[in-house]
Amino acid sequence: MTGPGTGATRRGVAYVYAPDRKAERPIAHLAGFGGILQVDGYGGYRVLADKSGAMLAFCWAHVRRRFYELAAAGPAPIASEALRRIADLYQVEADIRGQPADARLAVRQERSRPILAELEPWLREKLGLISQKTKLAEAIRYTLSRWEGLSRFLENGRIELDSNTVERSIRPIAMRESLCTPSSSICKHWKRVHVGNATRATFSGHRRFDRPRCQVVGADLIGCARNNLCSRKNAGFDKAPYRVICDA
Repeated sequence: MTGPGTGATRRGVAYVYAPDRKAERPIAHLAGFGGILQVDGYGGYRVLADKSGAMLAFCWAHVRRRFYELAAAGPAPIASEALRRIADLYQVEADIRGQPADARLAVRQERSRPILAELEPWLREKLGLISQKTKLAEAIRYTLSRWEGLSRFLENGRIELDSNTVERSIRPIAMRESLCTPSSSICKHWKRVHVGNATRATFSGHRRFDRPRCQVVGADLIGCARNNLCSRKNAGFDKAPYRVICDA
């Protein structure tokens, strides 16, 4: 955005609420947009891209999470090897963090492109060797079906490897509706207590296989949860939560 009378370019962030996950919501909100969208795997963005010509840059954190859950559950050599290769991509990003876009792009071309060039055929090979009904096959198909968008960071140094920055930034203003659907069982627990502010306990990916945290402890979520979204406290992904909600 441009400030009035200053001529200086200013960055702005806008959050738009939608009552459902219909594809028509992002289509209406981003009508006329033709740039790059850094997104998760939500299918509505594909519809938007087809209609508007916008380019999608998909999120490697969402890809990684699927393989991580498999590796965390027990011996999973293919998932573990996929994680190792994805970790190589993140190491490149760690080395170039904070550098200008042109410099980031040059390093990605040199170091990240060969990683992806080997990863795609490797995934296709492994997919042909396993049962197509497994979670591993699902994770590989998820990755390959989004490969163009996952590779887009090689073309533009302004694109991030994942959408974590955006997802973390929305946490302070998240509402109860963002935690679970009205039909989910956890909402039944949520409705038993009086909530003055929105509170969420965060869980890292490996906690997905823990015993479900489906109990609300105490009568006041604000007092029981360590991460109050309405406060200025910065909630980290790996902070141990009280037993408030399941992985939402």
